[in-house]
Amino acid sequence: MIEILLLFPVAAAILIFLFNSRRFSSMLILLYAAVFLGISVMFCFEPYEFTRYFRVDQLNRLFLIILAVIFSGVALYNLGSMKGMKGMKGAEEPGRSHSFYSMNILLFVASMIGVILSTHLALLWVFVEASTLSSSYLIYYSRTKSSLEATWKYLFICSIGIAIAFVGIIFLSMGLGNLDSLFFDDLQKNAALINPFWLKLAYPFMLVGFGTKVGFGPVHSWLPDAHSESPSPISALLSGTLLNTALLGIIRINRVMDAARMGWYTQMLLLVIGFISIFIAAVYIVNIRNYKRMLAYSSIENMGIIAIGLGLGGAGIFAALLHTAAHSLTKASLFLTSGNILKVYETKYIGEVKGLLKKDSLSGWLWIFSFAGIVGLPPFPIFLSEFLIIRSMFEGGRVWLAVIFFLLLTVIIAGIGRAVFYMTGGIREGDDISLRAKGLGFYSYAPQIIFLAILILMGVSMPDFIYNLIQSAVQFMGV
Repeated sequence: MIEILLLFPVAAAILIFLFNSRRFSSMLILLYAAVFLGISVMFCFEPYEFTRYFRVDQLNRLFLIILAVIFSGVALYNLGSMKGMKGMKGAEEPGRSHSFYSMNILLFVASMIGVILSTHLALLWVFVEASTLSSSYLIYYSRTKSSLEATWKYLFICSIGIAIAFVGIIFLSMGLGNLDSLFFDDLQKNAALINPFWLKLAYPFMLVGFGTKVGFGPVHSWLPDAHSESPSPISALLSGTLLNTALLGIIRINRVMDAARMGWYTQMLLLVIGFISIFIAAVYIVNIRNYKRMLAYSSIENMGIIAIGLGLGGAGIFAALLHTAAHSLTKASLFLTSGNILKVYETKYIGEVKGLLKKDSLSGWLWIFSFAGIVGLPPFPIFLSEFLIIRSMFEGGRVWLAVIFFLLLTVIIAGIGRAVFYMTGGIREGDDISLRAKGLGFYSYAPQIIFLAILILMGVSMPDFIYNLIQSAVQFMGV
């Protein structure tokens, strides 16, 4: 089954290139999404291994099902989104451009699957780099000056980050002695034999290196540009899934550090980088003018919250994994809805969007409910994850951390809330309130409705299926 997930996109990309058909490309993406989702659900009930290098375990199946659900929604949205894309200035005809777009989506998803299922540190590193290369065309798709700048920044910063991670892997290898294996199982089993000096030296390099792809501050500067310039379906994938895959690499390394009795070291660094990320997001969101960049900084904030949860340990780890799932679904809903707003108003600037509830009421309500989900208003599950994190701080005697955490979140909620309610309320003087959203159809709304329904279900009465996925991942991490 794993071989299907990894090889299907390669074969499909070749077919898309040969047939060069917009309809065929979209249908093939949707078919792969359906196959991926079905196989991922199967993996939740039974483990699977494809060679020694790829395996489904209690930890990565959570990340796999998140990727499958988000990608399925994106594939559905993609059926109607391409008609509204503007700014194509390349020499290729639209059909050929769409073929390259579809090919790279498939290869991008395959590379993220490779990261999630890898059992070897070096192989995981290779797939992280592959995800950078395969997604770069998707960021540049509109072929504008700003998208070109965002793509080069993305390639340059993420390549430096992955190079730093590679240095960390070299340092780790130097401390292995006779072990000579970078399989995660071997590293964890023999963690006590790894030279502590090289292990302590290697971890910050890998944290910063992989953390660059996660979007941790202060190595986050590629993220606002890439997320804001990408087509909305790609922004949903970047924020809802790509950040998670790099985060999984850090979690794998954390397990090795815990086995070597250096959990205190990783927790300290995660808490520092988590609060830096939230602080950076709070500073920029207060006066943000571009609503897609606002969502990008929100991603930085939420990845910081996840880092804090991991750094607290105990119940904080359950909260971090719950927050990971909730953030992915909510942010995908926000970015897809932002695509609807962009089609209606043809601008990314908050000040030029007003009266969304009157011009496209369904997108307006999706925007409001997604906002409620991302800031953690009940009954959305982010409320529960943030409550558990704050409780862990109090139980650990870190009241001052809880105060700072609460204040930063309040600033962020105020900043995002002001933008959301400005955009949805009222109407501009002299504006025609006739719907410019006529080009939006079923596919432009359905994925967000599904994501929000799942989130509300998780918040009101979490299904045993989802709870067991998260809890088994926590147990796998040794908590």
